[in-house]
Amino acid sequence: MIKKKKIVITGGSGRFGNIIKKTYNKSKFNIFFPTKKNLNILNLNSIKKYLKLKKPKYLIHLAGLSRPMYLHDTNIEKSIDLNIIGTANITKICSQLKIKLIYVSTSYVYPGNKGNYKETDPIYPINNYALSKMGGEASVRMYNNSLTIRASMTEKPFIHNEAFSDFVTNFIYHEDFVKLLFRVIEKKGIINLGGKSQTVYDFARSENIKVKKISAKKFFGLKRKIDIGMNLNKLKKIVKKL
Repeated sequence: MIKKKKIVITGGSGRFGNIIKKTYNKSKFNIFFPTKKNLNILNLNSIKKYLKLKKPKYLIHLAGLSRPMYLHDTNIEKSIDLNIIGTANITKICSQLKIKLIYVSTSYVYPGNKGNYKETDPIYPINNYALSKMGGEASVRMYNNSLTIRASMTEKPFIHNEAFSDFVTNFIYHEDFVKLLFRVIEKKGIINLGGKSQTVYDFARSENIKVKKISAKKFFGLKRKIDIGMNLNKLKKIVKKL
């Protein structure tokens, strides 16, 4: 009998976590989705106690604050606690217990002025949300046995009636992201993970021709088009080899 690989996923009760619960390969992985009561990312003892009990080979860190994005401006304390300090705490314990850490960051860490960003390109977050995720990256990348995934994903179907026509990204649906996530889990360093580079409007319109165009410039307080499109060549090479 082949022994299943144990994985702990923080933030498993969120939107993306629930997709993983529905779609992961139960014959290959034994995945645990601790609640905040069982594993509190702001409490080092809580993290260590749970991970010592489960003894996972991997930890996929999803827990944190994402939307609504205005919270990262109006409540920076919460943003710092959950996305920076919480991630640093997870990194500390994974390092102590020698657990492989996979951190899901965001493509928003890229400057957004040219697109086609490679993993080695300089980062310059365009808002507080991205700054908080960059703060999380800083601790994770200090730990050699880790993988940082700069992601661009969204719910299916696209939940908004309006979409940015001047904002380029690599949106991919959660369900498709999960399939790729488990194919790169053994890798280390940084990987861009998403779909085709295109405007949010073009992505949304592919399934809903009634979606309306809106501008991202005012929303992000910028005077230019925003292009945080990622270069996915590294991802393509990895997936092709698997």
